[in-house]
Amino acid sequence: MESYLEENFGGVKGKNSSEEALRRWRKLCSVVKNPKRRFRFTANLDKRGEAQAIKHANHEKLRVAVLVSKAALQFIHGLKLRSEYVVPEEVKAAGFQICADELGSIVEGHDSKKLIIHGGVAGIAAKLATSSTDGLDTAEDSMQRRQDIYGINKFTESETRSFWVFVWEALQDTTLIILAICAFVSLVVGITMEGWPKGAHDGLGIVASILLVVFVTATSDYRQSLQFKDLDKEKRKIQVQVTRKGFRQRISIYDLLPGDVVNLAIGDQVPADGLFISGFSLLINESSLTGESEPVVVNEENPFLLSGTKVQDGSCKMLVTTVGMRTQWGKLMATLSEGGDDETPLQVKLNGVATIIGQIGLFFAVITFIVLSQGLISKKYHDGLLLSWSGDDALAMLEHFAIAVTIVVVAVPEGLPLAVTLSLAFAMKKMMNDKALVRNLAACETMGSATTICSDKTGTLTTNHMTVVKTCICGNIREVNSPQNASKLCSELPENVVRTLLESIFNNTGGEVVINQDGKHQILGTPTETAILEFAMSIGGNFKAKRAETKIAKVEPFNSTKKRMCVLLELADGGYRAHCKGASEIVLAACDKFIDETGAVTPLDKATAGKLNGIIDGFAHEALRTLCLAYREMEEGFSIEEQLPQQGYTCIAIVGIKDPVRPGVRESVAICRSAGVTVRMVTGDNINTAKAIARECGILTEDGLAIEGPDFREKTLEELLVLVPKIQILDLQWALPGLRWRKRVPMSSFWTTISLQL
Repeated sequence: MESYLEENFGGVKGKNSSEEALRRWRKLCSVVKNPKRRFRFTANLDKRGEAQAIKHANHEKLRVAVLVSKAALQFIHGLKLRSEYVVPEEVKAAGFQICADELGSIVEGHDSKKLIIHGGVAGIAAKLATSSTDGLDTAEDSMQRRQDIYGINKFTESETRSFWVFVWEALQDTTLIILAICAFVSLVVGITMEGWPKGAHDGLGIVASILLVVFVTATSDYRQSLQFKDLDKEKRKIQVQVTRKGFRQRISIYDLLPGDVVNLAIGDQVPADGLFISGFSLLINESSLTGESEPVVVNEENPFLLSGTKVQDGSCKMLVTTVGMRTQWGKLMATLSEGGDDETPLQVKLNGVATIIGQIGLFFAVITFIVLSQGLISKKYHDGLLLSWSGDDALAMLEHFAIAVTIVVVAVPEGLPLAVTLSLAFAMKKMMNDKALVRNLAACETMGSATTICSDKTGTLTTNHMTVVKTCICGNIREVNSPQNASKLCSELPENVVRTLLESIFNNTGGEVVINQDGKHQILGTPTETAILEFAMSIGGNFKAKRAETKIAKVEPFNSTKKRMCVLLELADGGYRAHCKGASEIVLAACDKFIDETGAVTPLDKATAGKLNGIIDGFAHEALRTLCLAYREMEEGFSIEEQLPQQGYTCIAIVGIKDPVRPGVRESVAICRSAGVTVRMVTGDNINTAKAIARECGILTEDGLAIEGPDFREKTLEELLVLVPKIQILDLQWALPGLRWRKRVPMSSFWTTISLQL
């Protein structure tokens, strides 16, 4: 049976299965008593086809729109454009100057001409009665009017089906329909022959059995549908950062309204259609909406952002213009929500098992009916009454038929694939209670057969609550794990060093220091950015004042390939200064100077570089995450269009950031090891930091191996056969940019596939 299932039902993967494979296995399920029930939570391939058609149409629409916009822009520059747009009365009465349909046509159609007619992004913001800097006014009546005119950011969902819909679906079971016919015939013949109520006993017994099966099935399915509804809601809970009344805050994407100012960074999903206000190096991946894998550059010339796309690189502030079902993503989601999830491989195989058992059950049901009927027919034949049939004979034949149908009912495990879905949903619910959200049902199934767990370090094994506890400034190491130590550090450092350090921290950051609604300072950003900004404020820094001294001319955001972030500042005297921050070894290697104890810039010789690298290693051995800050004065004549230099920087400081291990991690690793599951750490941090954290977690043992990406890549297949079982830490910090490689390592009875994209 295993080989049969693998051959006929083995083409389905945990996700992204081909449509051909999905259709093939369904055709093989020839004996299905109740298709509506068995395939309720499987992908609707017709709806999937509709979604793909929408994506293709979007791609063509956007391609044409971009070409038209480019052509139009060549003619409209320098011309005085006149608008024929008339603001609807109800929009005017609500205090706005543009309607939802006009906004939708501008962004969805990439209509640069209309955007210019309406005064660009600033003009759209004014017509939406909002501020591109302070965001919306949160007065209740104002928000309600905005909702009434522009709608809310929710997609149309299929209505929750009532209990009686599931009762009706349960009644669609072919065998139950046959039994119902048997019950009807039994009642008619029984009452005719023996009268009421004696002749109705058999028929009513069958009816009671049918009702019991139907109501038990419907109750189970109804409860399961409610559970899936709850899971779906959890999966869609996404928070975004917005500015309202001048304050940055996190809100649900469902609470977004046109006029909101949203802050987006790498990895964020664009929550609604909108326009680019400001930002740096913004690349948007529109493949989810158009199927096009090439990222799109979004800037002042092409300011259109579409809901459902993702930020691949850079950061920006976005003005929300269109929400909910008025966006193309909303229409696509409405189609996909009816498409269902991909079947898991286990569900597919159990469908195959159910089909095989169903065929066997049907065969024996037919044999049983033939054998039982043959006895009655033989008796009548010997008595010479073959052509004479009484009511009792009819009831006997009916009873034989009911027995055969009952065999089919009992033999075919129609609920088996559904039971697997239910158990996987239960597993998802249990994991959700442990603060682990699983978005794909097949993941729960896969985890059941996992023998290795590859875990990230930051935020997974550690708490992701970081603080700067040690620094190396002017070549000296200092503890800064308390406000007193920080204040003392500030007084000991030369004034020009403190000034340069604060300029670097407050400008070269993806975070922000804002005043919250309580009038207190609040730091927004990643845990690493938050830790460094807290350190800068503890030594007397003022975020807004320092930002006001210079102008940010260019930003190269941090990403996992470069391992550093750079910013170019335009100084008051007209010159430029670049600041760089990132992985200590990488940034220090780009430095040829450092600031000494007196605050003077000194050439970085080999001895000093060796000392600084030793300090980095010392911090790492203490399980501290290290970052290096550096700057460079740009030469006269430098253009902001040029790439920022990779070398020639001056080292300002090295900071050591403490990220404590989560409580219970060591015990969890021990439990996994006792169950035969190996836990390995995959990280981009310093190898010594990774080793220290791994020892603290119980991952790195005496016979375990920690290896860096380049060393692993250079190993031969024979060496890997020996090394792979021992590897407990794989450090990717020194991976080469853009490198893609794959090694397949055969083990004793299975293949371990190591696939990394660096």
